[in-house]
Amino acid sequence: MKILIADDDTQILRALKITVGARGYTIVTAHDGVSALNQAIAQHPDIVLLDLGMPGLDGIGVIHAIRGWSDMPILVISGRTGEASKIDALDAGADDYVTKPFSIDELLARIRALTRRAASADDTPVIVFGNISVDLAAKSITRRTPDSGTAVDTHETVRLTPTEWRILELLLRNPGKLVTREAVLTQVWGANHTNDSGYLRLYIGQLRKKLEPEPSRPRFLLTESGMGYRFAPAT
Repeated sequence: MKILIADDDTQILRALKITVGARGYTIVTAHDGVSALNQAIAQHPDIVLLDLGMPGLDGIGVIHAIRGWSDMPILVISGRTGEASKIDALDAGADDYVTKPFSIDELLARIRALTRRAASADDTPVIVFGNISVDLAAKSITRRTPDSGTAVDTHETVRLTPTEWRILELLLRNPGKLVTREAVLTQVWGANHTNDSGYLRLYIGQLRKKLEPEPSRPRFLLTESGMGYRFAPAT
């Protein structure tokens, strides 16, 4: 498995190359954003470990550029501990976020989790509820609308932000099951954000506006008061 590590701190880059490489991974390195993007294009790594504060093209720019053509897992490793930086990175398309300093065991666990998720993506079914069809593997959503003038339905694409995708995927992969607020916050934003329920409510509201027939009276993305959320499959 090939990992691209991009960081302008040569000591961190060298340490990660040695410690992560010692676990059997093939390591490719980059010292700035432009090099990181060029290496991602040339090497097609299985996962990218990316610092945010790089010269030239910063990490957010690299994430946006990669997401224009690839769904390869991106794990941000940054000294920026502020909530806004984490949200910006995740909304740009990063899959996970680790703050410096970190333990190598935690980093390796995050890498394993992301690679498992990527490996199972091809087996993801298409999920249909109401007039919505969600292909989680292709990360595409279509809405079917009957055309009163013809016998053929029309289809339109529904676009989600990367964070909306993560929340929706977590709910859809657990049909009929209660997913607690803490579980969603931990999976999407990390273990340090289990009290940030305000952000979660906003994202759930946005998902309902995009996917529910009547957002104010949701049928599929349900709130379990005081506990969390539940995807109610179409019957």
